[in-house]
Amino acid sequence: MLTAIIDYESGNLHSAEKAFQRMAREMDAGEVVVTSDADVVARADRLVLPGDGAFPACAAELRGHKGIYDAMVEAVEQKGRPFLGICVGMQLMATTGHEYEDTPGLGWVGGDVVKITPADASLKVPHMGWNDLVIDHAHPVFDGIQSGDHVYFVHSYHFRVANPAERLAHVDYAGDVTAVIGRDTMVGMQFHPEKSQATGLRMIGNFLTWKP
Repeated sequence: MLTAIIDYESGNLHSAEKAFQRMAREMDAGEVVVTSDADVVARADRLVLPGDGAFPACAAELRGHKGIYDAMVEAVEQKGRPFLGICVGMQLMATTGHEYEDTPGLGWVGGDVVKITPADASLKVPHMGWNDLVIDHAHPVFDGIQSGDHVYFVHSYHFRVANPAERLAHVDYAGDVTAVIGRDTMVGMQFHPEKSQATGLRMIGNFLTWKP
C-alpha cells in the first residue's frame, strides 16, 4: 500500500513525513512518500493534503499544480481513495474560504472557513496550543481516542460545517471550533496530528489502516 503526502509547495512537510512513516512501520501499513509527482498521486492508495498559510494562497498553489490537482480530485471523487486533509489542507475541503477574500474550495464537505471569534475577548487569535477534543460522531479515526484527549492547534480560521453530521469533533475555545470533519472516504483535521504526540500518532495510524 502507498500513501502519498502531497507536496504543492504550501507547508513544511518534514515532521508530517516522519510521523506518517513511523506509524506506517508500526502498523505495517506500507510505504509513505512525499511527492509532487502527479503519477504517484494517481496510483497512491491513500492521499494526505497538508497546508500551512492563508487559504487563498494554498488554494492557488494547489490549483496551480494542475497535474497534482487533477490526479488528486480523480483519486478522491472517482476512485474513492481515502483522503486526509490537515490544517489548511482540511479547510480546502470546504465550499468557500473567507480569509482575506472569498475563495472557492474543493467543495467536498459543505461549509465555510471563517475567522475564529471567541466569546471571551481575552482569548487570542490565532488559536495556538493544546486543546481537548470533544468527539461528536464516532469514526474509525477515533479508535482508541476519547473526548478529553489533547491535540495541538495553530490557526486563525476554522471550518463552519453546513451539515452537523459531517463535523466529527470540535474543541471549546470560548465557542465551538471545528476540529475534525468527514464524510465517505474523506476526513480532515484542523489540528496537526504529527505534532499532537500519542493522540495524533494514534489518529495517523488509524487513518493508515482505515478501510472505508
